[in-house]
Amino acid sequence: MATAVFLSLLVLILGNVSSIRGQRPPVVNIAALFTYDSVIGKAAMVAMKTAVEDINADSTVLGGTKLNLIMENTNCNVFIGSVGAFRVLEQGAVAIIGPQSSAIAHMISFIATGLKVPLVSFAATDPTLSALQFPFFFRTTISDSYQMAAMADLINYYGWKEIIVLYVDDDYGRNGISFLSDELADRMSRISYKLVIPVGATDDDVAKLLLQSNTIGPRVYVVHVNPDTGLRIFNIAQQLNMMTDDYVWLATDWLSAALDSLGSLNRTISKSLQGVVGLRQNSPESDQKKAFISRWRRLCIKWNIYSGLNSYAFSAYDTIWVVARAISEYLKENRTISFSSNNELHNMSGAILRMDKLKNFDGGPILCSKLRETNFAGLMGHLQFDSVRNLANGKFEVFNIRGTKLHRIGYWYYYSHFSIQSPDVLSGKTQTNLSEKSMLESVIWPGGKTQIPRGWVIANKKRPLKIGVPKRASYVEFVTEMNDTHTMRGYCIDLFEAALKYVLYEVPHVFVPFGNGRENPNYDELVKKVSDKTFDAAVGDIAIVTNRTRLVDFTQPFISTGLVIVAPIKMSTSNAWVFLKPFTVEMWCATGASFLLIGGVIWLLEHRVNDDFRGPPRKQLINTILFSFATLFKTQQETTMSTLGKMVMMMWLFLLMVITSSYTASLTSILTVQQLSSPITGIDSLIASNRRIGFQVGSFALSYLRDSLNIPESRLVSLKSPQEYETALRLGSANGGVEAIVDELPYIELFLSKMKPSDFNIIGQMFTKSGWGFAFQRDSPLAYDLSAAILKLSENGELQKIHDRWLCEGTCASQRGYNSEANQLHLESFAGLFIFCGLSIFVSLLVFLQRAIRQYVRYKREQRETGPLLHISSNTGCSNVFISFFDFVDKKEEAIKNLFRNRESSQPQA
Repeated sequence: MATAVFLSLLVLILGNVSSIRGQRPPVVNIAALFTYDSVIGKAAMVAMKTAVEDINADSTVLGGTKLNLIMENTNCNVFIGSVGAFRVLEQGAVAIIGPQSSAIAHMISFIATGLKVPLVSFAATDPTLSALQFPFFFRTTISDSYQMAAMADLINYYGWKEIIVLYVDDDYGRNGISFLSDELADRMSRISYKLVIPVGATDDDVAKLLLQSNTIGPRVYVVHVNPDTGLRIFNIAQQLNMMTDDYVWLATDWLSAALDSLGSLNRTISKSLQGVVGLRQNSPESDQKKAFISRWRRLCIKWNIYSGLNSYAFSAYDTIWVVARAISEYLKENRTISFSSNNELHNMSGAILRMDKLKNFDGGPILCSKLRETNFAGLMGHLQFDSVRNLANGKFEVFNIRGTKLHRIGYWYYYSHFSIQSPDVLSGKTQTNLSEKSMLESVIWPGGKTQIPRGWVIANKKRPLKIGVPKRASYVEFVTEMNDTHTMRGYCIDLFEAALKYVLYEVPHVFVPFGNGRENPNYDELVKKVSDKTFDAAVGDIAIVTNRTRLVDFTQPFISTGLVIVAPIKMSTSNAWVFLKPFTVEMWCATGASFLLIGGVIWLLEHRVNDDFRGPPRKQLINTILFSFATLFKTQQETTMSTLGKMVMMMWLFLLMVITSSYTASLTSILTVQQLSSPITGIDSLIASNRRIGFQVGSFALSYLRDSLNIPESRLVSLKSPQEYETALRLGSANGGVEAIVDELPYIELFLSKMKPSDFNIIGQMFTKSGWGFAFQRDSPLAYDLSAAILKLSENGELQKIHDRWLCEGTCASQRGYNSEANQLHLESFAGLFIFCGLSIFVSLLVFLQRAIRQYVRYKREQRETGPLLHISSNTGCSNVFISFFDFVDKKEEAIKNLFRNRESSQPQA
């Protein structure tokens, strides 16, 4: 020990002397902090000693300066590691290599930054270790930010949505899992449960955590622990029968480091690891790497350390070379190594640790700049730092443990994601699309199966699915508990059991009644029981409404429903104005306007050729009006003579035929249906009536009427059973009953099926749209599988058979709806005919005007040549021209034609 201290002091003195002289120092000290007897530490020690020896044997690296490696054992302890950092810095180390622990690296980074000494870690993968916080920190291994992106891609590749993570409770475990959670969220997946393993946990502690997780649904485990103690997790899992085909086990690169360090897998260890899929840092094949691998066994014998070769050994070897090259560039420019007092520590000279002996490395910032310029090929591949001083090399292998070997099934690269091709082959290609291009070779999963596990166990016989079922007091046909046998029966139960037959896996389950049986339970409370995990699911007549979908996942609706109004109806006689109801107001207006329009158009087209449309103005007006309305009864005496008039009449009669036949059919229907009537016509009239409204206990109708329609709660009356429905409706609002009841359609159908058709009926249309579904906890895969099963039941007709068996006694009431407006004819129904008729009128008028204008122009031309032919105003003013034209049009067409013929015959022959 004394000899070691003497040599260190000698090196320090020599270094100081050389600094004074301004010459290249003969020795440069660097330090290494790591845990000697750890999986990573053993391999790293061999690699670092070998790297120092190789560098000192090559005079071209440091130009004759020797590299001296000072090592300190941190014993995986932050305090001991911090003390070790002070000790090596007192000895003039210009750079610190390590530590392997992320927790220790956080502490030493503060020390290194304070004394301006670069810290280069070959094994601390915590992604929060960054140059943004620690400007003197460098990382020569792959950050967990890359590894967790790879793990999230792996989970997404196989389609799992929920996972369980096991991680050690330190900075390495917590921060790595935090990054994994963020990456999963980007891929619409999540961590369902976190199993935190305390530092120093016993096997019993681990077993308790695993047993705790075995009672919940997800079966995809991601293990992120230290390689020294991680293998025991799989041994414990095997003892707990958790390495079967129901489970998926994924491991970060700690597993490959642990297994590679063993050299080879024996049967005892490999038995508990069958089917595990893990990640391993990828390094390209090279002659340099092959040479190092071939000499590894000899190196272990030389340094009297037994360890297999893992990726962290490659990183440790490369790290020594990175630091050596940076020191070499530093010495070429500065030539000296110097230290100066730290003013902040100068006043602490009385401390036991003699803090005043700690010096700032004057060349620290310059050495950092040289490290940032690192750019060469090492054992791990191309070495170059990114902006936050991590290796810009996110490459991993994906392996599957089969037998006693780690079988590589593919690669993951930050830009190309998964591929069976090496990242070196893909590095020159553009980024590929994960969903289209990614691929991995087949995997043998735990239990020996090649089929991708579901990753979720819905239930088992030891822990069946706990399903809440409403214990209804009324409408028990839907669902209730049989008091004699305490079994659940009803439409919803039969449908649920039928749907389970189409689910491809067994779902052990038990029904748990919810409610006291004396009144219907509150369905919002039932859904909350599923949300807070009191129940795994809820089966029953549960309406899918907005506030419930925020809490749970629903299956595909198995029945369409919505709120409707049921009210008493009575026999009524037709009133005096019932004949107006077949048409809406718009239809009556359009039809009346059409009669007047047709009369005017026919008068215009017939006036010049038909004597029936000539004579005194009063006569013409009366004839015109009577003509169009007479067509309705086919009693008109006037006939059309012009071709254009006949074309318009043909289209008008066709339109009139369709309208009259539709009117007759609609009126007939109204006169039949209106034998049953109600003062309530729909939800608007019910709200305006200020009468009392009934609703079913436990239904969401209360919140809808009160909150959405703003009906005062004093008007709302809760009713418990169909018998109370009938009694309240017969009493009426004035006698302590209700004017109408608002409830969901299936309940009303069942109620009406037991009533006389002349007593009660559905009024108006359904004014909300929803459905009933089964409720499950968020992201439960059974919700998706049951949705597909319900669709199959609908397609093969079994859904309707179950409905009819329970809800239709003889006949269903779904067609008994009363709606006084249902048979009215709207203008939209005849819009096409009106448009077609209008087009024929437009074309006829266009042709008529074109012919009249042509005759008028000819008449005016001949008038200028030969003098007036008729007594028509000849003034040239604009208004007079129109008057002259209308006077011309008012003349009989036959007279105009005769006039033209006479003028042609009176002209002299040439």
